Amino acid sequence: MRTGAISYWQGEYYQSRADKNGVSLLNYIHAIFGLLCQKESQSVLMIGCAGGSLATMLARAGCDVVAVDFNPQAFVLARRHFFLPDEVECRVADGADFLRVTRRKFDAIVLDAFRGGRIASELLSEAFFAQSKKRLRKSGAVFANIHLANDADQSADRVAAQMAASFSDVRILDRPGKKYRNAIVMTGAVRTLKRPPLLIRPTIESTKLERTLAQMQFRTTLPSPVAGEGARRAKGG
Repeated sequence: MRTGAISYWQGEYYQSRADKNGVSLLNYIHAIFGLLCQKESQSVLMIGCAGGSLATMLARAGCDVVAVDFNPQAFVLARRHFFLPDEVECRVADGADFLRVTRRKFDAIVLDAFRGGRIASELLSEAFFAQSKKRLRKSGAVFANIHLANDADQSADRVAAQMAASFSDVRILDRPGKKYRNAIVMTGAVRTLKRPPLLIRPTIESTKLERTLAQMQFRTTLPSPVAGEGARRAKGG
């Protein structure tokens, strides 16, 4: 807090980090935000809330946001400490269940649902992404935050393969060569998306975020493995 940042932890895993106004300090949140802005998404379903900084940023930009989280305390913390606006619709539910029962359609679906450092396997399955496709409007897209330990970690590529069963275009926005990083796996109408810049400058660490976003690049295949890199715990958003 001395730096002006506030963090949300679940056990040993941190879930959110934001400045005093609720603007995220995590590079992948700004990457997803920038991609959604490129698509001019007006309605966004977020599966996984944590501190809700992405929902806060989207709502302030005029988006209609529905946030779904299995943990009701996430919404309490997000509203109390991370400035989650009242207009963000918060639903306590399992993300896969919500997607199956809702009849609403969205411009974008964001998957960032870590529990205990991992995303439930059903949220990364072929069936989940097939259901996601049914809930997207024309020209919609799905964005998934995936944590990678190193260049040999194939988690993002496995998710991309599950998406490819239902969608023709799948891309990965990544920072090859960096350990313990987040990659954005995306599908749907994503072919023309460009690397996102920093659109909202937080009160601190904006230079670091700009530098990190500039290092991100689109890829479609797994980079060459880097020997000797070990795994570390996954982090959510």
